Amino acid sequence: MIAVDIISDGIFAAVAAMGFGSISDPPVRAFPYIAILAAVGHAARYCLMTFLGVDIVSASLVAAVIIGTGSVWFGRRVFCPMTVLYIPALLPMVPGTYAYKTVFSLIMFFQEISSPTQGSEYLQAMIYNGAVSFSVLFTLGVGATIPVFLLRERANSMTRGSKFI
Repeated sequence: MIAVDIISDGIFAAVAAMGFGSISDPPVRAFPYIAILAAVGHAARYCLMTFLGVDIVSASLVAAVIIGTGSVWFGRRVFCPMTVLYIPALLPMVPGTYAYKTVFSLIMFFQEISSPTQGSEYLQAMIYNGAVSFSVLFTLGVGATIPVFLLRERANSMTRGSKFI
C-alpha cells in the first residue's frame, strides 16, 4: 500500500507538470523528462515528509536539488535549457494550501478586527502560513539552481555544440 501511495503521488505530479509545461510550449521531446523529474522530485518530498518526518521546507529543498540535478543531466539529452525542464517540474510543489490559508487569514483578520482574540489568531495563522509559503518557494528556487553551480561545465554546455556530444 505504501508503494501505491508513492507511485500515485509521482504520477499526479507528473501529470500536473506536463500540464504546466504545455503552457510554456517546450519541445515535445522534453515532456517525458519533465514528467520524470516531477514524479521523482515530488515522490522524494512525499517520502521525506511521510516516512522520515522531515518538514516541508527541508523536503522541498532536497526535492528541488534532485529536480535541478536531473534537469542538468537530461538537458543535454533533450538539447534544451535546464529551465525548460525544471520549472514545470517544480510547479506541482508550490505550497498552494499554505498560500490559500495565508490569504484567507488575512481576509478574516480584517473582518474580525473588532474581536482582539479572534483577530490575533488569524494574524498568527497568516504569519505562519505566509512564512511557510515563502520559505518553500525560496528553497525551491535555490535548490533547483544549486546544481548549476556544482555542475557548471555541464550546465553551461547543454545547448552548445553538437547534439551528439
